[in-house]
Amino acid sequence: MVFMGDRATLLETGRFVQTRSDEDADTADAETEARHRRAADGGDAESMSVLGSLLLRRGDLDSAEPYLRGATAEGDRAAANNLGVLLHQRGYTDEAAGWWRIAAVAGSAAAAHALGRHYRERGDEPAAEYWLRQSAEQGHALGAYALADLLEHRSDVGAERWLRAAAEQGHREAAYRLARLLDGRADGEASEGPGDIAVEQGPEEEGASDEAEPWYRQAAARGHRRAALHLGAILEKRGELKEAGRWYLTSAKDGEAKAACALGFLLRDAGDEESAAVWWLRAAQDGDGNAANALGALHAARGEQQTAERWYRAAMSAGDVNGAYNLGLLCAAQNRTAQAEQWYRRAAYSGHREAANALAILLLQAGDPTGAEPWFSKAAEAGSVDAAFNLGILFAGRDDDRTALKWYERAAAAGHTDAALQVGIALLRDGEEQAAERHLRCAAGGGSAEAAFRLASLLDARQPPPGPPVLGEPLGEKTECEEWYERAAQQGHRRAQVRVGMLAAARNDLEAAARWYGEAAEAGSRNGAFNLGLLLAREGREREAALWWTRAAHAGHGRAALRLALLAARHGELSEGQRWCARAVELGPAEVAERAARLREALHQELTA
Repeated sequence: MVFMGDRATLLETGRFVQTRSDEDADTADAETEARHRRAADGGDAESMSVLGSLLLRRGDLDSAEPYLRGATAEGDRAAANNLGVLLHQRGYTDEAAGWWRIAAVAGSAAAAHALGRHYRERGDEPAAEYWLRQSAEQGHALGAYALADLLEHRSDVGAERWLRAAAEQGHREAAYRLARLLDGRADGEASEGPGDIAVEQGPEEEGASDEAEPWYRQAAARGHRRAALHLGAILEKRGELKEAGRWYLTSAKDGEAKAACALGFLLRDAGDEESAAVWWLRAAQDGDGNAANALGALHAARGEQQTAERWYRAAMSAGDVNGAYNLGLLCAAQNRTAQAEQWYRRAAYSGHREAANALAILLLQAGDPTGAEPWFSKAAEAGSVDAAFNLGILFAGRDDDRTALKWYERAAAAGHTDAALQVGIALLRDGEEQAAERHLRCAAGGGSAEAAFRLASLLDARQPPPGPPVLGEPLGEKTECEEWYERAAQQGHRRAQVRVGMLAAARNDLEAAARWYGEAAEAGSRNGAFNLGLLLAREGREREAALWWTRAAHAGHGRAALRLALLAARHGELSEGQRWCARAVELGPAEVAERAARLREALHQELTA
């Protein structure tokens, strides 16, 4: 029979339960023991009981038994309980139960607890509950905990009461289990366990109830390593990293691999990668797959591919499916496509949603959209936002816009920026401006430059046309649409840069306009190059303007070609003018082509005159 808790608390001396530790008992005052021995040899029942318990605690069963039997014969209940402990240690469980019954009937809470445990091991739960309840109701911490364990096994709601009673008396396992119970109530269920590289799982929990924390703290303070782990996770989530690190360290030193792993992440985030690696190594060697993945990612980042692969394999051997996924990523980065597919499949078959998405992408890139679709679907149904978005792209490519929109909406609802943009574009196409604006705002807020530009364009279209400028009128504040144009422009959106330049030019801020036109032109915008040329021409810098118009014309800008034709004609370069006129006619639009044709004819007449 294995007793849960400190074995010494099963022993009784006199009329109270001994709470001293084994070390305290070993260092008991020699004079006190000698005095009890003299009194016991003289027939004093209480001294026989005390001396028997001291010898029993010391492990001297042969010497303890006669004293305990002598005290028991005199009706000492503590001696009867301790005699039961002695007999149980020798393997005489039935005889031990008999003495425990005698002591329990006489009112010994420790004996009632031991008897209840005996009956539970025998499978007699009604008898076990009866005696454990007797012990618990007398305030015995071990009895309360054992009763709670029995009731919890039967899913009896009364378990919490007795866990709490035991915890309040300092039972560390009861405090830990009570905290887990309260956490489970707060989260809906008690959870065990918590990119591209899948190593970022937390130690075990995502949200602890306020009521659970003090019980974790109590159990951790008494040396419960898993309570220390949970407490560290709570504190880390709350941002109290220094104290979280102390509890992780305490738990890790006691052998908790998950705490060592969590401590590693804490150190890495603090910039101490070398110390993090030490703790990850310790956790990985103790079988923690998450730590092995972290080591793999660390070595992969350093370019140590073989070492990274070895740790990913170790993670996989530890039962962490992220190991196979990370192996797939590693192989894909090395263009080992066949091996990457093999590892992605292995992880995907084990339910790894991002591996299923990665496998589908691999198949799609290999020209197998039919094979990719079910993997995208599996990943999306398992909650992969990227897979839902990719399904939208897949169906859009098949011109199935309705199904594509469904998947885009699903991804957008989960916060996928590009999906929100696609939903916004689809709604704009259908004329649903209000709904489109909502999605464009989400996408723009998530960092999409295209969404910011489209949102700005939508808001811009709603504004009344500006009136003529009034001399001396101060510049108004920037409108919301201007702010969105600027946000998109700052992210390198060429059309937004051109638009911001136009708005700056309208405010007569020519320096800002030139800067934005220049950025757009350098990025390849023909409109930016054309508008920059216009600004330079107004300043009389025709040579520089011609350079930008040439760039725009070569990129297909008809107006730029017409401007170059006019410039050439003004300088008397008639053949050059004709050449640019022909280019402008070719590029259009219609009114530009018409003007260019007339100019070309005029130049032709001038040349043939």
